[in-house]
Amino acid sequence: MSITVDLDHRPPLSFYLSVGLVAGSIIALQIGIMRVFSVGSWAHFGSLVVSLAMFGFGLTSAVMCVGKGWFERHWVGSVKGALLAFGPLMVVCNLAAQQVPFNAIFLISDPMQKWRLFANFVLYFLPFLAGALYLGVIFLKAQKTFSRVYFADLVGSGLCGLTVLLAMYVWRPDDLIMAPLILWLAGGVLWFVALGDRRGTLAIVVVAILSAAVHHFAPQVLGIPKLAVSDYKGVSYARKFPDAARVYERASPFGYIEVYSSSYLHFAPGQSDNAAFNLKKMPSNAYLGLYIDSEGPAGIIKDLPADQTAYFRFLPMYYPYLLKKDPKTFVVQFGGGISTAVALKSGSSQVTVAEGNPALLTAFREDKHLRDFTGDILNNPKVNVIDYDGRLYVAHTKNRYDVIDLSLADSAGLSSPGGFSIVEKYSYSREAMSAYMRALTPGGVLSVTLWNKEEPPKSVLKLYATMVAAARDVDGGKDIAQKFYVVSSYLSTATVLYKRDGFTAAEIELLNAHTKAMSFDEIYYPGFKVDTSDLKQILSDYRDQFFFAGEPSDPTAPSEKEPNDKPPPGAPGAAEVKSDGPPPAPIVPATMLGRLAWHYLIEGGWQKVADQYVFDTRILTNHQPYFAAYIKVPDLLKFTDRLELVQDEWGYLLLWATLGIATVFALTLVLFPVIFGWRTIFSRYPGKAGTMIYFLCLGLGYIIVEVGMISHFILALSNATVSASVLITGMLVFSGIGSFFSERFLDRSRTFMPKVFLAIFAILVTYAFTIDYALDWIGTLPYALRILLCLLIIFPPAFLMGFPMPTAMTTLGRLGKDHMFLWAWGINGCFSVIGAALVPIVATSFGLPAVVLVGAFAYLIAWPTFFSVLMPLQSQATGAGRPAAA
Repeated sequence: MSITVDLDHRPPLSFYLSVGLVAGSIIALQIGIMRVFSVGSWAHFGSLVVSLAMFGFGLTSAVMCVGKGWFERHWVGSVKGALLAFGPLMVVCNLAAQQVPFNAIFLISDPMQKWRLFANFVLYFLPFLAGALYLGVIFLKAQKTFSRVYFADLVGSGLCGLTVLLAMYVWRPDDLIMAPLILWLAGGVLWFVALGDRRGTLAIVVVAILSAAVHHFAPQVLGIPKLAVSDYKGVSYARKFPDAARVYERASPFGYIEVYSSSYLHFAPGQSDNAAFNLKKMPSNAYLGLYIDSEGPAGIIKDLPADQTAYFRFLPMYYPYLLKKDPKTFVVQFGGGISTAVALKSGSSQVTVAEGNPALLTAFREDKHLRDFTGDILNNPKVNVIDYDGRLYVAHTKNRYDVIDLSLADSAGLSSPGGFSIVEKYSYSREAMSAYMRALTPGGVLSVTLWNKEEPPKSVLKLYATMVAAARDVDGGKDIAQKFYVVSSYLSTATVLYKRDGFTAAEIELLNAHTKAMSFDEIYYPGFKVDTSDLKQILSDYRDQFFFAGEPSDPTAPSEKEPNDKPPPGAPGAAEVKSDGPPPAPIVPATMLGRLAWHYLIEGGWQKVADQYVFDTRILTNHQPYFAAYIKVPDLLKFTDRLELVQDEWGYLLLWATLGIATVFALTLVLFPVIFGWRTIFSRYPGKAGTMIYFLCLGLGYIIVEVGMISHFILALSNATVSASVLITGMLVFSGIGSFFSERFLDRSRTFMPKVFLAIFAILVTYAFTIDYALDWIGTLPYALRILLCLLIIFPPAFLMGFPMPTAMTTLGRLGKDHMFLWAWGINGCFSVIGAALVPIVATSFGLPAVVLVGAFAYLIAWPTFFSVLMPLQSQATGAGRPAAA
């Protein structure tokens, strides 16, 4: 067959559409794999697998760089083979990966789990390798018009990413693979149409039909799952209950929502054990289990009759209603509705409730079963619903409330089969707490309840420090000792009350009596006294729990020096023994540490204590809104041989592992062509080091800005999936437009590109310190308008960031640096993976503004190295013309 398409001279429109759709299917596959891991296992392992699988681009670049001549001669067959393999590999590899029994919980204890994780990587690597081969060969053959091809690549990827967002309404996560499959089919058909290859068109249609059939029918025939959900995900427990029934299901970009009913579901967060002894009748079948992406349950409580409402008194979120009668209440996050139900049943005259997940509001408003079960709670005449984040509402409203409740909303706990997720918790930040406190009436009470399931304590210490810092911000540094009341239940929950004008003696007495009746632990109240002499020993014991260097000679015998040993009764130094009265209550180190923390937070000296504590307890801010990354960076290496002790921190440790693995892979793939082609290829190319640094900076800079901005945009869009889809779409489309326009400035790039780099740097530095203020305001607007304004914000930097890559690549092509052209593409791809792994590490360590600043400086460094790209070959510099291709 004779191929008449010249990719360097006005190829048909169908060619550009093919590039855009196939590139879009690669993006869609990434998003689909992430969704599969989010629902089935753990999102962080999905990030690891996708990141490493993207090295398919680096491997393709390395191989093509060494074998350029072969690919130039066989480019049509290479593209055809890659296209025909891409779709089937998506389906087959995804199904095969679901049959690999990988479980993150046993990653340390079971050596096989490492090989199963590696098997996931290899399986998902194969389709990306096919997609990368298609794009690599296209780029090779269209070097002189790279900016146009790159425009099609970026715009297609961006728009197809948005298409996947819409596809999440149509397909459940186990069928979401159909979205990239359809995009691939459309792109493949257009490619063969561009070539006039009817046989190829027929072949790809047949292959697509067979691939879809395998996805839909093979699991039924073979008895295998399309999406294997870990046994340690919350929904797996619910599905195994004998009387479990799924009463609601809905897929959307805001999560895969499932609701189950079962007599075995007893979700009473932080409920006092005394409820069973004091209530004549416990409510039966009082809860439904709400699961989002298989995580949960969040409890949905039924509408209890009047004779059972005493049940609410035994929940920790009841505390503010002891003090406030007929209050005007604001619930920061609706969730499953427990806090809203407590507010209504405790006599609130009006309840304003916020919820940033529109899918949840739709479920409770439209599903008949949920409406009947909850007494149609959202349509209660006393309830006013705010359909965006509560922290944004209180920051901009003039309304003031007697009670503001933030109870277990996205709070940290071991709800994942792998530990803490590195996700933003803006509702608990210092700025959010300050907004809640300012929105109180003069005698109003803020009640914050958080999971307290960690030993040693981590999340609660961050919460305590954050709330104290916020109170000092609100009260102008005045004495805040009278304004807090804190209780906890060991390995259950902790509740912090803040009262705007301080607690009176009578109120403290009332709260103490309730705490005693509930058998909760008093952590702090005005006038609370704590013995600080135990602090040194507690800090030492917690550190020794992880880093104790020695062992007693006989493991079965007590050590020679027990940390908390006291002299026996009657010995010198022993405490005086009283013959009457109950024995003293045992000291629980976690409870004691909480009391000590409040003592030093109020009286001063907390920073010194925090520095000595084994885990990081820095406050949450909008710049570092993480209930995660508790391991201090200097201690990272110390934990490498005792990972089983910090399973809840694997998410953070996995980021460092990903960064290390990605760096090794990237350097290997980047240096491979240099080592094997130095004498025949690279020795005659000037500016090699500068060119490498240039494309390294572009790869790092672009992905760092993109991923970092996703975290920022959650401030306005309230959902990580939507934020990622909107940001990726905007960045890629606008950069694609920039790529298209860059061709106009190619002939004067030496003087024009420095201006572009300076403009990018200036915009990003400005955004790093100011964008949060704009996003906070945008978050209060209707959702469609929020998306539009977010796209407008990202347009200036994204448009300019579309110039550097195509300008340099087209220049390399026109200068005849064919091998360096392929090498540069691989460098960019490899260091994009490193950048993606670097973002959460920088964010948790230094804050989100630092992430954007790193991206800004990457572009600034690229400026001087751009001139290395412009260096002509020696033969061209002396007028000999372009050398023959090697």
